[in-house]
Amino acid sequence: MKQYRQPTKRFCQTLRLKEDPALIAAYRRLHSREEFWREIQTGIREVGILEMEIYIQGSTLFMIVETPLDFDWESAMLRLSTLPRQAEWESLVERFQQCESGVSSDRKWQLMERMFHLYD
Repeated sequence: MKQYRQPTKRFCQTLRLKEDPALIAAYRRLHSREEFWREIQTGIREVGILEMEIYIQGSTLFMIVETPLDFDWESAMLRLSTLPRQAEWESLVERFQQCESGVSSDRKWQLMERMFHLYD
C-alpha cells in the first residue's frame, strides 16, 4: 500500500457489467496499461484522486479510490465530468455496464458504506 504525506480516506464502490464474457474481456482490455486513455488518467489525478484500483469477480467490479482527507466526492465528480474526453469515455464504457445510458460515472458506481474495520 502506498504511503502519503497527508491523511487520506477511501471510497469503495461496486458496478455490474453485462453478463457477456466477450464484453467483459473487452472491458478488461480497455483498462489495460496499453489501451487505457491517458486523458482519463490525467483527469482522475486532476480532480485530486491519489490512487484507484478496480477488482473483478465474474461480472461485478469493486473499486477502491484513495483521496486526501478533505476530498469532496460530489464536486470532484462534477468537475471530472467536464474534463477532456470524459464524456466520450463514459459513452464508450457504458455499453459494457448494467446501468442507464447517458449517466455520469458517479451515478453508475454505487458507493459502499464501511460496516467493519479491524482496528489495532
